[in-house]
Amino acid sequence: MSNSNTDNRTLSLKRTFNAPITLVWEAWTQPDHIAQWWGPKGMEIKVIEHNFEEGGQWKYSMLMPDGNEFITEGSYIEIVEFKLIRSSADFKPMTEGVEIQAMFEADGDKTRFTFNVVHPTEEYCRQQEQMGFMNGWGSVFDRLEAFLKDS
Repeated sequence: MSNSNTDNRTLSLKRTFNAPITLVWEAWTQPDHIAQWWGPKGMEIKVIEHNFEEGGQWKYSMLMPDGNEFITEGSYIEIVEFKLIRSSADFKPMTEGVEIQAMFEADGDKTRFTFNVVHPTEEYCRQQEQMGFMNGWGSVFDRLEAFLKDS
């Protein structure tokens, strides 16, 4: 999904999950699963809207332990079963106007996973990186890993 136009505006994380691709895909596409892991550790997630189809909208509430609420929302741009989920995304008030790309690749009973966030500008990308992109999304995928292990 990467090209030279977006490389300087993209932050990426890669993981290999010790779970089959069907389970990892379900974790990303089923609202009851998403509510178990989406968001950093300590946040309670509520799925408000989840229309998993190209052009469909999604909207989740992330409630922090201190009572603050963040709304995350977007629309699905491209879905290729067991391969790719591309979506617009706003994580108000911290990140807005980005595209997220979740890519899945089967590796036996494991799943290689790549997560990209494409920002509108290189400057905005660097700001997001300095704000803790790797730690924030890293903790989200730690939660996903724990969810997959328990499933």
